[in-house]
Amino acid sequence: MDEIDYDSDSFEDVVARDGRYDPRAYAVLMDVVHYLGESGGHISSSDIMEEFRQTVLDQFGPMSYTVLSEWGLKRTEDIGEMMFNLVESRRVRKDDTDSADDFAAGYDFKEEFLNPYQA
Repeated sequence: MDEIDYDSDSFEDVVARDGRYDPRAYAVLMDVVHYLGESGGHISSSDIMEEFRQTVLDQFGPMSYTVLSEWGLKRTEDIGEMMFNLVESRRVRKDDTDSADDFAAGYDFKEEFLNPYQA
């Protein structure tokens, strides 16, 4: 398998199989996975969700909820679906115990990405 250049990856193959999510959402998620993976070892779904939340808030601030909605993400389960799409495309690996269900009801998107900016 060829080495994937994550900085220029368009995620065309992933989006062709599952068009629910914008390629830019995959790029953010891959940044999160690479950042968390620098310490080595298994990365938990809770670590991924928390780092994703913080990364999105840092990058998009008050526009976070709008951006995520436009990209097709409305709940943490979407992060899990994207992770397993990345597993299928061989961009990330999973353990035998990992499941998309690990991302169920992690946090409420409106509460985390919209409410902090409402007056």
